[in-house]
Amino acid sequence: MEYTKLGRTGLRVSRFCLGTMNFGVDTPESDAFAIMDRALELGINFFDTANVYGWKQGEGVTEQILGRWFAEGGARREKVVLATKVYGSMGDWPNQERLSALHIRRACEGSLRRLRTDHIDLYQMHHIDRDTPWDEIWQAMELLVQQGKVIYVGSSNFAGWHIARANEAAARRNFLGLVSEQSRYNLLERRVELEVAPACSGYGMGLVPWGPLGSGALAGSGRRAGAPGRRAGRWAQELITKHGEKLKRFEALCAELGHEPADVALAWVLQNPVVTAPIIGPRTPDQLDAALRATNVKLDASANARLDEIFPGPGGPAPEAYAW
Repeated sequence: MEYTKLGRTGLRVSRFCLGTMNFGVDTPESDAFAIMDRALELGINFFDTANVYGWKQGEGVTEQILGRWFAEGGARREKVVLATKVYGSMGDWPNQERLSALHIRRACEGSLRRLRTDHIDLYQMHHIDRDTPWDEIWQAMELLVQQGKVIYVGSSNFAGWHIARANEAAARRNFLGLVSEQSRYNLLERRVELEVAPACSGYGMGLVPWGPLGSGALAGSGRRAGAPGRRAGRWAQELITKHGEKLKRFEALCAELGHEPADVALAWVLQNPVVTAPIIGPRTPDQLDAALRATNVKLDASANARLDEIFPGPGGPAPEAYAW
């Protein structure tokens, strides 16, 4: 397994991040344990989850599964760079969602309890909260860092200008600020190349793509039926319906290159210099093993040009993508 630094930090993480969104929903706990054990065997040390995963409001089903796995010992927790998220609704009462200082504090305590750990390595804001001032958000995050409950702070689903405002506000407080951004990024969805990826590069942040296989749409027709879970399956079908002809051309190109479509799609994401680690969300240990084949795929200039022809991006970063 190759490792790289998470953005401008000294933290070393694997080039793949294990996504856990399926755990407790489409992947039973015993299989989730087997996948996490296998991930460590393969050298994957970067695990991503969220307090809302499991989709039972307030229960943190997936975090609980990780906590029970950590509790089995064997230095599991010490080996893992653990990332979770705050923002989503954890109850029906006011202040049980979003990014108020009160909710951040309570949500962090809840995640620590469910994960059975004393700290979160990367605490990510799951979405932008336009109604909470940055000074309030950073005050809450600073306190968690001072208390040793959080080490690094990241974002997810932020626009480029959100990243800029967040980091400038943190700088005024002499705080480290955001070290990573988790965005949807794949051959079918390249809009982050306009402003999010340049913002990450400019601020020394790692880009952690979610959905690198387009929820399974880029996995190849032979693997689509069993690849995504129920929620991802709906997204994948929408993409397949919308981009059917492009996907046929893509699969033909992959056959010509001698690689599986999923491997080419992951390799394409990995080659972007601002990308730290795409999130892979296997439902079985075999799917996890298969994902790592992408590290052996090297795309030359010709292959990249043909991929750009099939899946045109926005034309580069803004403003050159749309201006002179």
